[in-house]
Amino acid sequence: MIADIHYDHTLALLAIEAGVHCLRLNPGNIPDRDKVVKVVTAAKERQIPFRIGVNAGSLPEEVHKSLREQHHIDRDDRERTAERMVEVALGHCKILEELDYGPGFIKVSLKATDVWTNILANRKFAAARQYPIHLGVTESGPVEAGSIRSAVGLGILLSEGIGDTIRVSLATSDPREEVRVAHEILKTLAFRNESPTLVACPTCGRLEYDMVPTVKAVEAYIAKLRIPITVAVMGCVVNGPAEARHADIGVTGGRGKGVIFKKGKLYRTVPQEELLPVLLAEIDAIAAEHSPAPASLPS
Repeated sequence: MIADIHYDHTLALLAIEAGVHCLRLNPGNIPDRDKVVKVVTAAKERQIPFRIGVNAGSLPEEVHKSLREQHHIDRDDRERTAERMVEVALGHCKILEELDYGPGFIKVSLKATDVWTNILANRKFAAARQYPIHLGVTESGPVEAGSIRSAVGLGILLSEGIGDTIRVSLATSDPREEVRVAHEILKTLAFRNESPTLVACPTCGRLEYDMVPTVKAVEAYIAKLRIPITVAVMGCVVNGPAEARHADIGVTGGRGKGVIFKKGKLYRTVPQEELLPVLLAEIDAIAAEHSPAPASLPS
């Protein structure tokens, strides 16, 4: 259980007494050193780690009017905003370090809605400290647009070796969408490989069958699987099999026939109307091969 604390440091003290496993402090709205020291001292007695969570929209000068003149920044200046985010994060890191509560007890997040500000801030912090970094593009928007922003913002950093945990933040009533998108990002970068991947072509002039319904049906069918299988639904026989040669199984169709291929090689040909049910049956067979054998009964 992680307690996400803002504004009132006494809530952090109460969370510690209640047995929380980790604390998130926002330096933007709890900037007072003495209050942070009280929280860290209490947490240290129970070995409770911290996430120092900086957000571009709640830097200290955004929350406290007395700091605005001293730290005024044009928020359209991505470079300077990123530098300020890192400066604020390091300020709280130093408090913990001075209390001998640094490595092993600190992780950091630096989040912004603007993707480039987010990337710059995390790059700069990663160069400054070796603490674990929790990545996220905050308030990224509704599912479709937010998924793209998150994939770009997180994908660039992860590909550079920056980031230890991630959060996809979407405006959705179903938080499982966030998990799904996060998993797809990790799978695309080959950090995770325990669920299916669906490869499908865009439509073009060579398309000779109604491919999109097949894609949707296969996508829904393999969503239940928890095995690293790649399925391809291609639009034509001209280059479909070759382009999806890495697929465990794939199909294409046209002119009343459906072609099924495995690893880019022709496997069998079936009537077009049988293509989908045959493909799903073949997927089940491959899934069965990946399933662990049942434990033998004791003799």
